[in-house]
Amino acid sequence: MTSETVLITGASSGIGHATAEAFLDAEWSVWATARDESDLRELREAGCTTAELDVTRPAQCRDVVEELLTVEGRLDCLVNNAGYGQMGAVEDVTTRRLNKQFDVNVYGPHRLIRAALPHMRERGEGTIINLSSVSGRVSTPGMGIYSASKFALEGLSDALRGELKPHGIDVALVEPGPVETAFSARAADELEPVEASGAYDRVYRFFEDFDAVSGGFASSQPEDVAAVVLEAASTTDPDPRYPVGPAARAMLLARYAPDRIRDRVVDLLYKLA
Repeated sequence: MTSETVLITGASSGIGHATAEAFLDAEWSVWATARDESDLRELREAGCTTAELDVTRPAQCRDVVEELLTVEGRLDCLVNNAGYGQMGAVEDVTTRRLNKQFDVNVYGPHRLIRAALPHMRERGEGTIINLSSVSGRVSTPGMGIYSASKFALEGLSDALRGELKPHGIDVALVEPGPVETAFSARAADELEPVEASGAYDRVYRFFEDFDAVSGGFASSQPEDVAAVVLEAASTTDPDPRYPVGPAARAMLLARYAPDRIRDRVVDLLYKLA
């Protein structure tokens, strides 16, 4: 019997790497991708098929999906995990950087969804899992650009879920809170420092003091998120959303508080920083 096949983006480290391992342990055929295929050596040696894939390159997105279908004959699950977080006060982040954030976090998943859907519709089955974030439901100072991209991914996924239901294709969002990965460190290494205006020092102090981007109190492990992704891919009727970790669940509850009250609480936290 042919194994179920999954395509995972951003598998070089963190959540993507752990997700590839989880699907491999569950005996799926795993296609793990990253911008630099050499970063996938460990997964390749473990049994994954690996490929270079930069989600900002439309032709490469199409080519990888076509190659997978030629080799495997089926694509059961697409995991859109590749992404990064552009932090900084909204005024301090240039529009060029905003566009780059959306290119990776929103346009990239959209490119791969469009490449995968004709095959999934023809088979009448499949699952699309988009890695969002609790920041895709609740936005806080300094996270506006990243949150905007994740809010957009959430809206795209909600519409897509209804569009694809008649075709037997499921769509699920996985929404982690803080995760102990190199997410923030990699972003800092690859992005030029934001030219701060000096008007938002408390925002940057908050990040420095509380390690607000990843890790720290109530954070999850990449393996925790990977287990949820595998669960969503394996069930016949996945939930629309899967918050991961205690911090994610707590922050999502904050959505039900009146906006003014939530703003006051956030303001107090940033003042304390």
